[in-house]
Amino acid sequence: MENKIKQKLNRELISLQKKLPVKILQFGSGNFMRGFTDYVIDRLNTETDFNAGIVNIQPTQGGSVHKLEEQDNLYTLFTKGIKKGKIIDEKQVVSAIQKSINPYIHYDEFLAIAKEEELEFIFSNTTETGITYDESENNKVGPHKNFPAKVTVLLYERFKHFNGAPEKGLRIIPCELIEDNAFVLKKIVLQYAVLWNLEEDFINWIEESNYFHNTLVDRIVPGYPKDDAPTYEDQLEYEDQIMVVSEAFLLWVIQDAGNLKERIPFGKINEQILVVDDIEPYRLRKVRILNGGHTLMLAPAIFSGKETVKEAVDDEFLGRFLSETIFNEVNPTLGLDENELKEFSEEVFDRFRNPFIKHYLASIALYFVSKFKVRILPSLLGYAEINNKLPLNLAFSLASLIRFYQGSLGEKSVPLNDEDIIITKFKEIWKNEDYEKVAELALGEISFWGMDLTQVHGLKSAVSKALWEIDHHDIETAYYNFRQFYS
Repeated sequence: MENKIKQKLNRELISLQKKLPVKILQFGSGNFMRGFTDYVIDRLNTETDFNAGIVNIQPTQGGSVHKLEEQDNLYTLFTKGIKKGKIIDEKQVVSAIQKSINPYIHYDEFLAIAKEEELEFIFSNTTETGITYDESENNKVGPHKNFPAKVTVLLYERFKHFNGAPEKGLRIIPCELIEDNAFVLKKIVLQYAVLWNLEEDFINWIEESNYFHNTLVDRIVPGYPKDDAPTYEDQLEYEDQIMVVSEAFLLWVIQDAGNLKERIPFGKINEQILVVDDIEPYRLRKVRILNGGHTLMLAPAIFSGKETVKEAVDDEFLGRFLSETIFNEVNPTLGLDENELKEFSEEVFDRFRNPFIKHYLASIALYFVSKFKVRILPSLLGYAEINNKLPLNLAFSLASLIRFYQGSLGEKSVPLNDEDIIITKFKEIWKNEDYEKVAELALGEISFWGMDLTQVHGLKSAVSKALWEIDHHDIETAYYNFRQFYS
């Protein structure tokens, strides 16, 4: 059968001639932004009267916005996953981006965006290392390599062009995965304003007329399906070299300021986008349930011979262990609405079961101790304090971690991938053959946990018992024997 030569994706090809007014300036057009923020804006444009166009700015010199320009800033988004037990398999052309600019080549075009009458928002995802201060950027004359420096010069151009009009301030909504991302960005912008000796009136305009919104974002966007590209290409009537694959789940929590809800009608589309006064409870929920779920089942799953998160969650024993631990021992410590936690937890389990994404357990084992300390230990301690008794599943998970760092179980080696000092200390601890001594040394190592866990009533004894069971039975039998002992 003769292969039909496909035309490259463009606006004429899909009968999309309408241009949208520029309301959003975006730094970064990687997989995440195209599968997350651009997708959301596209839905707002098609399902509401938001009518917002995006100008995309290449954040680094090695970027590739030319690929977007070659396709009229269009691309196909494939959404694949599970929602409430149902398979989601959808595709759409995302058309919110109107123009892409490389500021290292077309700096004047970049500065000109500051003068757009309807510009109102800045979105960004320049990676966790993007929001940093570089004192070598000591001149307001660009182009600048540093992202906050770019934001500063753009805001300054806008301030000058509109004579400091309060209504021409912008709303800055960064999506970088750092805590208080917008506040950190604002602090650096103000540092550059001082470094460049900009007017006091400009600094006051930043403080009084611009809003910086902290965010929490969550969506897995693997990006271009290079391992299975022909399968996706066969679903398209055109050539698309920058198509993107994303999971179905989406969470965007944005800290409110200046009545953001009135400026963007997030509530009119069916997505989990929350504009709230305090994002910290949602960050806590994600760390303890999503990230914590991965971590607490890791060692039992590897001891069971599983390789991926999906295999673990689909296993009858491990799936039940994870579910009971989250619902009975983690969620009650969070102090959030029970129904909200239940819905979020069920969404997390759907994500874990996503057949389209392979999440290998070995990758989660990286820095296992520090992950346990941040993600699991607060739940264990919180439960013990609230109930005056141990959370047995979390105690078993902790014992499994300690056993994990022996480096093998029977003939099975385990993927130790941690700091040398932690691996070395565990090697010393496991020179002891007495389980109670191992438990005492491991729990008492303050460098692991930031505290002496032997002071938690009953924990040393429980961990010692669990270690004995893990060494003398398969992991499922060990767990049930452990639970039976304490029933």
